[in-house]
Parts: sequence; structure tokens; C-alpha cells
Amino acid sequence: MQLFYKIFLAIFVIFIGFNLYVMEWDLGFWHEENSKFILSISAAILGIIVVFVLHSMSKLSVKK
Repeated sequence: MQLFYKIFLAIFVIFIGFNLYVMEWDLGFWHEENSKFILSISAAILGIIVVFVLHSMSKLSVKK
């Protein structure tokens, strides 16, 4: 995995961890106060998926 992908992977994992820490669990997961954290967590998960797809595509282009 290239350094570029590793940096973004680490940033996305830190975002997920921070949002899970800041979320107010006593209100409930789907409370409107937590909606901004849920949106940020989902964006970070999507970012991780994109990083793995880009990494897979870069491995395919090297083989040819």
C-alpha cells in the first residue's frame, strides 16, 4: 500500500474514533444531536472503502 493511501486510511480511522468518542450515547444513536456524528462516521467509512478500491485498481494497473 502506498504512503498516500496509508495516510488517508489513518485519517479516516481517526475520524471514526473521534466521532464515536464524542457521540452522546445516553441520548440514543439516532437522536438528532448525534446526526452530525453519524454523517461524519458514514463519510469516513465511505472514504475507507474508496481507499481500498483505489488501492486495488492501482495493483491491477501495475500487473499489465
